[in-house]
Amino acid sequence: MTDTVSYGFEDVSPEEKTARVGSVFERVAQRYDIMNDLMSGGTHRLLKDRFVSRVRPRAGERILDMAGGTGDIAFRLARSGASVTVADINPHMLSVGKSRAEKRGIADLAWAEENAETLSFPDQMFDAYTIAYGIRNVTDIPAALREAYRVLKYGGRFYCLEFSRAEWPIFGAAYEKMSMALWPRVGGMVAGDQEPYQYLVESIQRFPPMEEFAAMMRDAGFARVAVTPFLGGVSAIHCGWKA
Repeated sequence: MTDTVSYGFEDVSPEEKTARVGSVFERVAQRYDIMNDLMSGGTHRLLKDRFVSRVRPRAGERILDMAGGTGDIAFRLARSGASVTVADINPHMLSVGKSRAEKRGIADLAWAEENAETLSFPDQMFDAYTIAYGIRNVTDIPAALREAYRVLKYGGRFYCLEFSRAEWPIFGAAYEKMSMALWPRVGGMVAGDQEPYQYLVESIQRFPPMEEFAAMMRDAGFARVAVTPFLGGVSAIHCGWKA
């Protein structure tokens, strides 16, 4: 790992990024899903449905949903009868997820405060590992990928849903300009705090391109790595298997 990592458009120490990202999600936790609806026009729900259908959870499987604090992915996974552990480094996000699960009458989820780079789970514990819109916030992404590989059983599958850079030239440039100008302002009006959303849009610009991230997955040991872009690459599903 290098001496500095990206925090939006800034380069900071790894320790500073971890602390500042923690502060971001502490501040947005209560309105996180409302802001996702506003910023995506509700399309994040459709993408999450598509994402879980690609994971194909099955009854009896053990699945780790990393960075899943609010429960959005875990609730969908649990419908299959899989045993789902929701893990997040941020206790405030986990608190929101637990409250949402209680209101929905979902009682069979496990909740764990975990750092994706240093998981406490034993080797080969899970059949699948999912992470949705969370990997770009990890301080040391290669370390998190290695940990995902470690805790998966042989033949286990890794699925990641993440924002990316739109590859359609005209649309991509327009979308990037719109998101940089609009999202922080909407965050300021709705959530009362503009700075976290400034970081979030900047973090998308600094996240590795799709093929570069796929190469990082292969370096961590994953086989049959593939990527499926949506809306020209605004979001993408990355998958790989532990061989």
